[in-house]
Amino acid sequence: MTTGIFKYIDPASYDPTETEPFKKAWGKVDGPGISYKLTERERKVTNLRGQESDFTTDTSGFALYNFPATEKTFTEDATVKSAYYAEVEALLRAKLPGVKKVTIFDHTIRRRTPGSARSPVQLVHVDQTPKAAEARVRRHLPEDEAEELLKGRYQIINVWRPIQNPASDFPLALIDWRSTVPEDFVAVDLLYPKEWRENGEVAPDPASISSTEGYEVKGETYMIAPNEGHRFYYVKDMTPEEVLLLKCFDSRSHAMTGGKTDIAHGTGHTAFVDPQTPVDAPGRQSIEVRCLVFYE
Repeated sequence: MTTGIFKYIDPASYDPTETEPFKKAWGKVDGPGISYKLTERERKVTNLRGQESDFTTDTSGFALYNFPATEKTFTEDATVKSAYYAEVEALLRAKLPGVKKVTIFDHTIRRRTPGSARSPVQLVHVDQTPKAAEARVRRHLPEDEAEELLKGRYQIINVWRPIQNPASDFPLALIDWRSTVPEDFVAVDLLYPKEWRENGEVAPDPASISSTEGYEVKGETYMIAPNEGHRFYYVKDMTPEEVLLLKCFDSRSHAMTGGKTDIAHGTGHTAFVDPQTPVDAPGRQSIEVRCLVFYE
């Protein structure tokens, strides 16, 4: 067991009843601007090694498996998409009974190295809300097929793996869904710049963190509010031969069925500083592949 300092959304800094764009809690995707404040809590973090069978995507919202990949460095996007995506789909079909279709819609590689554009995220969150999950289905599948698939069970599962070296530095912490309550999940709008150029989005005013001028709401995510009951877990020195399945949404979850099932909705997660990490540990590198998973 270890400890960590975790950054949550501060419940005193937003109105949970507000739904109007730009009045509802928001965060910018292109920079540090957010409308809410953060609060820190120290938490115990339990190593789940030796008790892997106690955690599944249906019960806790996450699961650990040994599943080596053919790719080792993940330096070429084309290779990741052409080869690794197929391995991820094979993993999901092998570990999740009843899967009929997998649609992989993107991936993120994080390297805690000098000059890296994407470092580990230190903020307790869940990538997708129900609204965002449905939007993903409609965005990535033909209209007729999406309508049919939305009638059945579907999930968003992130497949997370260390790259090249064990993830001792900035390991991933996960909240057991069974230790959460619905009020812990705070929907936050994602703001995108309206202006586009050939090289992508352009922030209208990079110097103005608090301004929403030039932005529009184009997504939604969950920030997690603090709860003394949260049980955090991690995989000590997780290796590149191991993968974590992190559930971000499930249409048959307790939340989506009005309490008719005991199926986990999703797992809050974040990178954290482990005080037990050796000072000479190499910087964490990881790949996270995001998948829509549909069932028979």
